[in-house]
Amino acid sequence: MKRIPFYIPFLLGALLLSGCTEADVNVPSSTEETVEEETTQENQTAETSSEDLFEGYTRIDVDGGDQSGTREANVVVDIGFGDREYWAFTNEHGQLVRVIADEITLQDDETEDVNSSGRYYSDEAKVPGVEDPNLDEGHIIADSLGGVSNAYNITPQNSALNRYGDQAFMEDAIRKAGGAKDFEAIITYPNTTTQIPSRYQYTYTVRGNTVTDTYDNADPEEVNESLDLTDDSPPAVTTEPVEERELSDIDLDGNGQVTIKEAKNAGFEMPITRDHWLYKYMDDRDGDGMVGE
Repeated sequence: MKRIPFYIPFLLGALLLSGCTEADVNVPSSTEETVEEETTQENQTAETSSEDLFEGYTRIDVDGGDQSGTREANVVVDIGFGDREYWAFTNEHGQLVRVIADEITLQDDETEDVNSSGRYYSDEAKVPGVEDPNLDEGHIIADSLGGVSNAYNITPQNSALNRYGDQAFMEDAIRKAGGAKDFEAIITYPNTTTQIPSRYQYTYTVRGNTVTDTYDNADPEEVNESLDLTDDSPPAVTTEPVEERELSDIDLDGNGQVTIKEAKNAGFEMPITRDHWLYKYMDDRDGDGMVGE
């Protein structure tokens, strides 16, 4: 019987190990590669989602403080201040018809550049119609909710509705909830030539509850009166005016003017309206009867 030389098994073993090594090299098992593939797939999904959302619209960029009142037709514009993404859509007539946001993030005057009136910009866009003394430059998404002031976030809105009515109540509800999710505004018009809306519909989720508000662009009192919903009888309970405090406790720098930040630090809720004793010490630059809305 012939004896197999000792080096032959050694060579066979080396060849077998070499084959395994090559197989291992060819198998894509890297965790980093898997993460990169998943990230790429997520980005592609997000891009596809955005393309579907913006289909039929041209996306353009407009400065948040642009006071021009004109809008382009069939466009979509980001009207969120800073990194917020609030999307505004126009129709073929250049009318602002829809605004959406996955999440409403409140204004932060500690980290954002906010002026003494609690606004990002000194004035709002002059959309045709705002020259009417009964109409305000009404934000669809207010400054306090992180909205900018160009024409893609402004409509001529009834002053009472904007300052004291359903619009103000809706904004206040979102502020008190600390923000909102799945926000959508639908704006309708009486015809295709005006930029003055006839109706607003807002849908949003706060504290897990979905809310839908629909109201006409009109003075709420006049609407109630036309529907015979007003009560002419005197109120059963009268509320006392807000008690005045020492101004020096609020105006810490002693300059005779109270900023939004100073008022908030003193425990006052925004907005401060014209009938509030503190109003006369604050800067209502747009003259709408409210500061910090």
